[in-house]
Amino acid sequence: MFKTVNKDVWAFDAEWVPDPEAGKRIFQLPEETTDAEVIQKMWEEGGADEENPMPYLKTTICRVISIAAVVRTVKESGEIALSLTALPHDAADPKQTTEYEILSRFLKAVGQKRPQLVGFNSAKADLKILLQRAVAKGVQAAKFAKRPEKPWLGYDYFDARNSEGHIDLIEILGSYGKSNPSLNEMATVCGIPGKLGVSGEEVAPMWLEGRLAEIVAYNECDALSTYLIWLRMAFFGGFFDRRQYAEEQERVRKLLSAEGTLPGKEHLLEFLERWEMWSPVEVG
Repeated sequence: MFKTVNKDVWAFDAEWVPDPEAGKRIFQLPEETTDAEVIQKMWEEGGADEENPMPYLKTTICRVISIAAVVRTVKESGEIALSLTALPHDAADPKQTTEYEILSRFLKAVGQKRPQLVGFNSAKADLKILLQRAVAKGVQAAKFAKRPEKPWLGYDYFDARNSEGHIDLIEILGSYGKSNPSLNEMATVCGIPGKLGVSGEEVAPMWLEGRLAEIVAYNECDALSTYLIWLRMAFFGGFFDRRQYAEEQERVRKLLSAEGTLPGKEHLLEFLERWEMWSPVEVG
């Protein structure tokens, strides 16, 4: 169980797809090979078969296409602010959708604010791919990379054993093999919507079809599910009493209600509607 809840908590999730550029280089494919053909070759070399046509590939040879986060901040006045952010902000803007821009903006923001990061399987996946691909793309994130000389002098995003700068919920909830829950499974049993009509296997085909805005929406839902599971675990650990836990959930409802009215954010109202439908699955 985590030991602390910081005044700044970012529950984040990243989405990635096989990187055609890396695939061309690794398998020495002709320049005219299409992205779809390259990715198919990468899956084949990764062990694709009839039962698993799109196997999980090493994150090093994948490219990050979206990062979403629910940001909880306790202000000096004691007021709690909650927001939802995603990169790219505009999926139609070529400048915002480059992998360099997505990685640079997120890691530099984390380095500047030094929040407590919360993820689901993020220690082995999300955070690792952000680091691997940032190095690959030539990103500099000095403040994120800075490590304190002593554990009590600040967060160390590279030392999960002695620092709570990064909390991976699966490291607490999971075990090995079949006893390890997926984000969608853990969310569902908690009465949290989880996936809304899209699964992880569909992300790469969607990206090839140019449906990045839909992927960002899917990414936001995963970040929301991660945050709501974290809230439930924080209640379990005694960081919130029942009244406070109810107030924290109400902040999420207000966020979804407000953001869901914006163009392209209809999925947030769908998330809220399903969450309300499943509301009997609650604590107490």
